[in-house]
Amino acid sequence: MTAVLTRRPGLARLRTARSPLHLFCLGLAGLVTAAALFAPWTVPYDPNAVDLGNALAGPSAEHPLGIDAAGRDTLSRLLLGARTSLLGPFGVVLFSTLAGLAIGMAAAWRGGRLDSVLSRSTELVFAFPGMLLAILVISIHGEGLLAPVIALSLAYLPYVSRLTRSLVLAERARPYVSAYQVQGHSALQICLRHVLPNIAPVVLAQSTINFGYALMDLAGLSFLGLGVPALTPDWGRMVFDGQTAVQHGYPLSAVLPCVCIVLTVVAFNVVGERWADRVARRDR
Repeated sequence: MTAVLTRRPGLARLRTARSPLHLFCLGLAGLVTAAALFAPWTVPYDPNAVDLGNALAGPSAEHPLGIDAAGRDTLSRLLLGARTSLLGPFGVVLFSTLAGLAIGMAAAWRGGRLDSVLSRSTELVFAFPGMLLAILVISIHGEGLLAPVIALSLAYLPYVSRLTRSLVLAERARPYVSAYQVQGHSALQICLRHVLPNIAPVVLAQSTINFGYALMDLAGLSFLGLGVPALTPDWGRMVFDGQTAVQHGYPLSAVLPCVCIVLTVVAFNVVGERWADRVARRDR
């Protein structure tokens, strides 16, 4: 008698819900991503070019979003700032997802002492505030994007590893895993070829939500002066630089990057949560 091996639908059959809000947020996330990718070729001015004679000038035909207190074009800095503001969260999500998948799958599949050690280690990191860890690493390493990305990657890793562990435990109890084991497939083959495609939609949905939170955390660090260097265009840094203008009655240079941060975080969170809801309905 030949066993019939069945696999649950993975990424290939996953379809996101098509509500107006979801489509709007999906389009907004795509627009921000495109702006970040093509910013070096679309910015109208050098983002660090200074024109003190027109500092705090309002919107005009030459400068659609006005000029900040240092005499720099706000639109150019917003476009180039999207590149920096999205690159950091992407690094956080990439590292935390890959490391979390590896740790969660190893803990769930091997079990025993390895599971206990890995679970306790991730819980220890989980108990440490991510922003505090980032500030600690930055104080040692110095300013720049690398230090906060590494620190926040470690802070977000437990979310992915705990989710992966629970998903792999559920998958391991399914008949198709036993069937592949009987046929002589190794644990690594089963995990990479069969288990991983089945849990990938849920993990990627969580990572999409983490992207929005990481963007907000990195923007907060830049606002505190602990992120990117002062001359690097970044939305969080632009809010910090615009404080003086707000005090003098010119809020545009600080409000616009705030709006960009809020809309981008909301867009990625809605996309991720709707994706997660779709996966949950599929698994019922």
